[in-house]
Formats: sequence, C-alpha cells, structure tokens
Amino acid sequence: MPVKLNFPLSSLLAFLAVLARVSGALAFVPLPGFRQGPQTARVVLALAATVLLYPSWPRVTEEWTPWRLISVLVLEAAVGIGFGLMASFLAEAFQLAAQAIGLQAGYAYASMVDPQTQADSGILLIVAQLSAGLLFFALGLDREVIRAFARSLETIPPGAWFPSGAAWEALVRTSAAMFTVGVRLALPVLALLALTDLALALLGRVNAQLQLLTLSFPLKMLAALVVMAALAPVFVRVLGSYGRQVSTGLRVLAGG
Repeated sequence: MPVKLNFPLSSLLAFLAVLARVSGALAFVPLPGFRQGPQTARVVLALAATVLLYPSWPRVTEEWTPWRLISVLVLEAAVGIGFGLMASFLAEAFQLAAQAIGLQAGYAYASMVDPQTQADSGILLIVAQLSAGLLFFALGLDREVIRAFARSLETIPPGAWFPSGAAWEALVRTSAAMFTVGVRLALPVLALLALTDLALALLGRVNAQLQLLTLSFPLKMLAALVVMAALAPVFVRVLGSYGRQVSTGLRVLAGG
C-alpha cells in the first residue's frame, strides 16, 4: 500500500527561509577547512543545521508570491551574513596581528599555500587562521552562534528584518574593536622587533664588517617566536575578552 507524505506549503517556505539564513552565516563563520571542503559536504551541513533548528522554525501563515519569496530569501541571507560577519571578527583580529608580526619578523618571506584561500600566504598568517578556527570552538562561539540563530528565528519573522540602531551599533563597535584587539596582540612583538632593529643598527656602527643582513633575519624570527610563545596565555585572555563582546553582539543582532 503506497504511503502518502503530506508536506505543507507553509513548512516548505519556512524551511527555505531558515536555509537561506543558515547558508548566509556559513559563508563567513570561521570553520576550519569549511571553504575547502567538498561542495556536497557544505550543502549537507547547511541542510543538517536547518533541520536541527526545526523546533524554532517560524510559522508562515500567508502565501508568498514568487517576488515575495525572492525578497524573503534575500533578507534571510542578509540576516545570516550579519551573524557570520559578527562571528568572523574574532578570527580576523587574530589574523590581523599575525599579518603585522609576520611582515616585521620576516615570516612573510616564507610562504605556502593557504588552505583557506588556496593562495600563497605567509606561514604565520596560515598558523593564525588555523588557530583562530580552533579558538572559535574553544571559546564556545559556535554555541553562541547556534543560540543566536535559534533566538533570531523567534524574534525576527521571515522577510521582516531591518537592522535596528542597536544592531548597527553592535556591528560597528565590534568591527572597530577588531582592529584594537589586533594591535594589542601585535604591539608587544612589534616593540621587541623595533628594539632588535635598533640594536643591530648600533652593532653595525660599532663593527661595519658584520653581516647584519644575514644576522637580522634569523634573529628577528627567533625573537618573535620566543615572545609569541611567552605571551600565548595573554593572547588567549585578550581574545577571550573579545569573544565575549562578539557573543554580546550576536545576542543584539538576534534581538535578545
């Protein structure tokens, strides 16, 4: 006897709206290796996340015209992009610091293929990208994103989202703090590298026969590596504090 499966149109519309919101967020959330994964796996992850959010799916009580459906999907994708951008600020702050340190310490001369973009990048920047992805989970931001998503499905109906003043302020403040955190992370190492350059310049004045160009590269690389290893706990605390600000921004975007 054939089994009939009835799937209401309202549920289908709600599924498409949530899927658009999830897909917009996954485009920017700093998941390690997500962008380089197979396209099928990324689609499956978006579908799985949408299904897991089923208890929070919005109720669609009206019939949508094709143009209304397109506008709703665009707005839902914009909501997801806002959440994804907010979550990505933590990784961007860490990468900003790594880029500044790598350029001054000489690590930028040693490049390899970036697993995130498939382009040649400094080795320190690649390490920072992978570490930022791990910190995203270690600081619990993955759970905050899921909570904010579930909350937004209750507070923001499909197609009705418009950034409030508080949401814009949270985005601007968090993005501005990204540069502040990046500078705070990089400044101790950059200060030591500046002192190293000064010491090498004085040595060059004392003994002009020293091969300073040959000496400066390994010395600055070693000094930067030692300082970063010593300040690793401080880096985690600074990023943890910024992670709490990101979590607050996610709740503001969700209307909670």
